[in-house]
Parts: sequence; C-alpha cells; structure tokens
Amino acid sequence: MSRSFRLIVASVAILALGILASGQHGVSAKFDPTKPQTLKGTVTQVDWANPFTHIILKVPAASGLPVRWAVELESPILLARNGWSETTVQPGDTVTVQGFLARNGTKQISGNSVLLARTNKNVLVGYNGTAPPKRTAAAEPAPRWPDGHPRLGPTAGHTGYWGNPSKTALVQDGATVQMDASGLLKNIADVDKVAPFQKWARDVYELRQKDFLAHDPMFLACKPPGGPRQFQLVYGVQFLEDTDHKRVFVLMGGGNRNERIMYTDGRAQKGQLRGDDDNPLYYGRAVAEWTGDTLVSDIKGFNEKFWFDNGGLPHTDQLHLVERFTRTDMNTLKYEVTIDDPGAYTKKWTASWTLQWIPDEELPYFLCEDNRP
Repeated sequence: MSRSFRLIVASVAILALGILASGQHGVSAKFDPTKPQTLKGTVTQVDWANPFTHIILKVPAASGLPVRWAVELESPILLARNGWSETTVQPGDTVTVQGFLARNGTKQISGNSVLLARTNKNVLVGYNGTAPPKRTAAAEPAPRWPDGHPRLGPTAGHTGYWGNPSKTALVQDGATVQMDASGLLKNIADVDKVAPFQKWARDVYELRQKDFLAHDPMFLACKPPGGPRQFQLVYGVQFLEDTDHKRVFVLMGGGNRNERIMYTDGRAQKGQLRGDDDNPLYYGRAVAEWTGDTLVSDIKGFNEKFWFDNGGLPHTDQLHLVERFTRTDMNTLKYEVTIDDPGAYTKKWTASWTLQWIPDEELPYFLCEDNRP
C-alpha cells in the first residue's frame, strides 16, 4: 500500500472519529485533565504525521461490538526525540493507554502513557510534549565575526540552532506567574500580574485563558507565530547572517517553516514602496543594528491576525517591538523584548528569557499541516 493511500485512509479514519485535523492545539484546549481514562485495545492504525501522531484502537465494549478510539500523541519530531519510531507501536499490537478524555465527548483521549503488551513496557511514560534535554556544545566564549560582532548562527563548517527556551509565554519582567508550556495560567487570578493591560485587552486575555486557548489562530489556521512567539516554540529558530547584503534571516523550525528578515543596512523604519508600505505583516518590518555585543531589532507594521505569544495576549496594529539578542557565550542566547502597544496596554513593558544552542543539528522539519485534508 502506498504512503499516500495509507495517509488518506488514516485521515478518513481520524475524521470519522471527530478529530480536528485542521490544525494544532494546546492539550488543555482539547482534553479535560479532570477526566482521566484508561483504555485497553488492539491497534488498527498508526498515523505518523504532523501536527499530531494518532494511534487508532479497537476497544472491546459491553455491547459485544468493539468501539474505535483515537489516542492523540505529540508530533513525530518530539516522539522521535523520546525514542519513538514509526514501528514502536504497530497494527495488531495490544496496548493499554492512559490519558484524558476529549472535551467534546468524542472517542478520543490524550496519550500520557502507552503500555505495550508484547514487551510489557511503557513506551510513553511521563512524556509531557516537551523535548527532552539535548546535549550542548563545549563551554566556550561566543564565536565572533572578523568585525568583532558575536555570531548568532554556527561557525563555518558547522550547523546548529537555538531551542529549549527558558520561558514559553510572555510575562512582564519582575512578575512571578505559574503557567504550563502552552502559556495557560495555573491560577486564573494571576491575570493582572501578566502585563499592564487596558481593560478590553485584559478581558480578551482572560477569556482566551478560560477557553483553554482553544481559538489560537496558529493552531486553528496555521497562522504564523509573529512577535516574541517565534522564540517560545519547542522547534527552535536558526539565524542566517547575510553579511554581504546586511541582513539577518530568522528561520523557524515550526509552523509553516516561516522566515523573517532583519535589515542591518541603515534603512529607515518604514514600509518599502511597491512592497509592504501599506500592508501590515505577521512579522512586521524590522530594522536592526549592533550596539556593542547586542543586536537590537526595531519592529513595526504588524497585523492583528495572529497571537504574538503562546498564552493569548492581545495586540493591535500599533504594536511596536524592540528586540535585543545577546549571545553571552557559545551555548546561551539572551532574548529581551520591549512591548509598546498603546492600543492594548497602559505602558511599555519588557520580558526576557534565554535559548540554548543545539549544536551540529539542523532545525527540525515540522510543518503545521502534514498530509492532512
């Protein structure tokens, strides 16, 4: 059977079970952590594709007729980092799965533990959707270009990218707020600590949080992760420094394999004629310059079609960002951002975190949609 045909069959089966195959989502948006469920059944299909891998189970029922269930796992990339492959679980295997029921009442659960009967081993134990720790490069000073500026990318003959962000949602510096990896507040009463909201923006943020981030446009419609969000995602970013043309490309491992450009040629902070002069963008228009060892990027011209962080903070087309990138050593990139949006916030505010250098690897090849109808 061809791969294309298998993917079509798997997709039809998943759609028949009511799975939202139109995009990614946060786990809490789809599954209810207050409703645990354990299933034991026979695997009939394994759909190894982005944005989520699915195991289709045939589960015995009291009526005598088996019931089909779908078990949703993480993307193939994150599963592979956890030791999985396409053959870890195969059609015909008997498995016992623990997870949480889907909020919409369909026959789906999240896969938090998968016990494989033929080996009597849990092949998915305690996996929470985040990448396991990765090796780092040797502890060395930041590499530099001949002009003395730190290199944001790899040295000649090597490769690598930045991943494992120390924070995965925006919170103003100085505030202590507990969130999960998707930016969902542990305590909804902490809303006012997150940012200096205007009233309408606070209400929108609180609503998105209470809705478990279910209407995230990046998940529902594969909208690009503009603003600081691109530096919050698990699949990482890569910098390509085009010194000849005085520009820096930021390549993203997730989403739709998007890229953005920061120009370092001294141009004015405005749209280009016959280009984007009157067209608000997902990544805005960025002009940048080096200040000592820090690349400072000034960005304006955003549209309002995306969420600019994982937690659902709102913004308007007045959003103005100033980003600071400082490679403090071989393994650490400090990211600082100043948010100035008088349409949504009462004052300027800042947030910061670090990313880790992942040596000798290319960006993971994750697409928001992979062979989905």
